[in-house]
Amino acid sequence: MLDPLPNPQPRSGQDTAPGHEGIELFYRWWLPETTPRRAVILFHGGHEHSGRFEELVSRLSEALPDCAFFAWDARGHGRSPGERGDAGHFMDLVRDADSFVRAVSERHAIPVTNMAVLGHSVGSVTLATWLLDFAPTVRAAVLGSPAFDIKLYVPFARTGLRLMQRRKTDAHLNSYVRPTMLTHDSEEARARAEDTLISPRISVRVLTSLYETAERVIEGAEGIRTPVLVLGAGNDWVVHRRAQARFFKRLGSPCKAMKVLPGFYHEVFHERDRALPIAWAADFIGRAFEADLSVSAEPEPLGQARFQALSRALPWYLPRRWGFAATRQALATLGRLSEGVRLGWETGFESGRSLAHVYDDRARGKGRVGRLIDRLYLDAPGWRGIRTRGEHLRAALLEEITRRRAPGRRVHLLDVAGGPGRYLIDTLAQLRDPAVTVQCRDLDAAGLEQGRVEAQARGVSGIVYVRADAFDPASYRDLVPRPDILIISGLFELFEDNGLLLKALEAAHGALAPDGVLIVTNQPRHPQLELIARVLDDRNGRPWVMRPRPQSELEGLLRVSGFVTERRWIDNDGIFTVNLVHKEARS
Repeated sequence: MLDPLPNPQPRSGQDTAPGHEGIELFYRWWLPETTPRRAVILFHGGHEHSGRFEELVSRLSEALPDCAFFAWDARGHGRSPGERGDAGHFMDLVRDADSFVRAVSERHAIPVTNMAVLGHSVGSVTLATWLLDFAPTVRAAVLGSPAFDIKLYVPFARTGLRLMQRRKTDAHLNSYVRPTMLTHDSEEARARAEDTLISPRISVRVLTSLYETAERVIEGAEGIRTPVLVLGAGNDWVVHRRAQARFFKRLGSPCKAMKVLPGFYHEVFHERDRALPIAWAADFIGRAFEADLSVSAEPEPLGQARFQALSRALPWYLPRRWGFAATRQALATLGRLSEGVRLGWETGFESGRSLAHVYDDRARGKGRVGRLIDRLYLDAPGWRGIRTRGEHLRAALLEEITRRRAPGRRVHLLDVAGGPGRYLIDTLAQLRDPAVTVQCRDLDAAGLEQGRVEAQARGVSGIVYVRADAFDPASYRDLVPRPDILIISGLFELFEDNGLLLKALEAAHGALAPDGVLIVTNQPRHPQLELIARVLDDRNGRPWVMRPRPQSELEGLLRVSGFVTERRWIDNDGIFTVNLVHKEARS
């Protein structure tokens, strides 16, 4: 039997807060009698809504009396707008979560560093993805029955879902799950069945992108450094527990725990004996709030090991070595019919001139075969991510420039490794404002010259090109004018040494104007990491070995260097991020 609900109940209410791309998300709040210093954010499961957390909040608030609680309705759920169970991509829910948490933090004056988060089912996957991709400095996360791998029961169901999505992009399904499959508590099952805010519909594109996102979150879980408690149901009809175990094993948090509740169905916070997991969650969150919040710029060990392994040649007897050698030979011969491949061999596949061709996204080459090869080359997942990164860079730049523009005020940009600076030229061409000026730097003199020629051809003034080393602190000194916006893009993933990155970040901190911001890109992962390292060359003629860094690692480097993240953009595949950060004053 459950104990009676605590009394008195916390003060409660409802409101809306902005999500991704301006959507207004409905949420509920519960506040203690005193001004709250801490908060717990709740992420509901699929088909559900925030109202289902009423009892959970009452019980958690008894153990955490100084905490405020906030629970939001994801888009397409509960009282939030959108087609029921739908979104453009599962990542839209993750972006909504980030926007929502930042809005609540600002509105209620509770720093994210004084927050903990709790999710259930699909909400736990949303939460885990947010922890990996956005690296928020929350104190703790509780993942109840995370739906990393939903049981579909039908053979070849995922293949069928993908085919269905190709035939009809807005296809929907109704959930097979009955309330009695979720909980042994008959009253809870009845309440769920009668809840008019629960819809059985789910978009096929959300379901397929959920599977894809969950796989990469499990793969990259070593990048999550937040303390995490995973609660698994011992008799779960909805999700596979082995995926939860894989996630937990790879989880990089120094403080983590996994507890499996024997006999429990999927709804662990609505089960008959729910007092036990609720007590575990409250205890874990309470202890995390009392612990010191540490910041580390230490490299993630698996990422370092992966970089070092890719830097070594494969043994001659491995078939993979000869497969990569054959691919390299094909690209070095037939592949040169493609303009992009030819340019990559001549200048380095990561060079500014090579990336300019990728950004342009127009297939060029010798004859029809060359153009076909170039189209296949340009459609590689990494290059698609690069183009999305370019869009996010332009969005961040325009947003920040617009915020700063005022009569009589000049805005100066410095890109320390910009190559030809195509996106800088595009930005200046769009603004046509003589008060906005740019200095584009790089070590590649040919790339800088290409930028000068293109800027002149497009009639863009206000941009100058300077040959300089982004890792040389002396090159940042005595800048006139001091940059309002300093950009480091596409650079850090080329270098393994975090000490080198800290040198650049600390120099950038000193070079920026007092109210200046840094826009820095990161590459947390790449789906073709080994192929690139074994087949392609960099601008120095060496194997192009990249060093992806989890967002948590970059966040540590930024905070140690005196920067605080304001906003972050990320593509749906989690390959690149664009980070807008401001500098903290140093004593």
